[in-house]
Amino acid sequence: ELCCKPLCLMLADESDHETLTAILSPLIAEREAMKNSQLLLEMGGILRTFKFIFRGTGYDEKLVREVEGLEASGSTYICTLCDATRLEASQNLVFHSITRSHTENLERYEIWRSNPYHESVNELRARVKGVSAKPFIETVPSIDALHCDIGNAAEFYRIFQMEIGEVYKNPDVSKEERKRWQLTLDKHLRKKMNLKPMMRMNGNFARKLMSKE
Repeated sequence: ELCCKPLCLMLADESDHETLTAILSPLIAEREAMKNSQLLLEMGGILRTFKFIFRGTGYDEKLVREVEGLEASGSTYICTLCDATRLEASQNLVFHSITRSHTENLERYEIWRSNPYHESVNELRARVKGVSAKPFIETVPSIDALHCDIGNAAEFYRIFQMEIGEVYKNPDVSKEERKRWQLTLDKHLRKKMNLKPMMRMNGNFARKLMSKE
């Protein structure tokens, strides 16, 4: 885990593709070998068996698209977790499930590469659902880095308001009073950091809110 960490940081910093694959190719092979290995440790005079499991979270969407062989974010296939198109996603805001997998992406790439059914480009794209390059790293479907940022900032946005109102002194306050705290915070953020309040927090707002400033 320690030896992998710097490589992961380099990855998330969106290094160019050639550097990325050159650095990671041996790492992926080592991980696959370790997954099939067992570690024997003596604990209290008894031999215990341990397996290696690698799990990553908080992926950046661009990174997932790059390593899983998906088209860029402007693609018709809007999601990295399912096969929804932009039109389908706009018409259905509720029922979605994780359907993509690394294995399936690999299979779809082979279809894209070989075109076994001799289809047109449009028919082929519809069949492979936005896979256009060979996936080379398996990612675990999870909340992405952007939404981690937004989640953290949303929580601190709430904490800042409670600090303004000194809620630890008087936890039972009206909705009107809490609204006043929010207006005070929004006014301060607009004046000091040029951050305009919004109905739904976006990534830029979240990152600025959590900056040192």
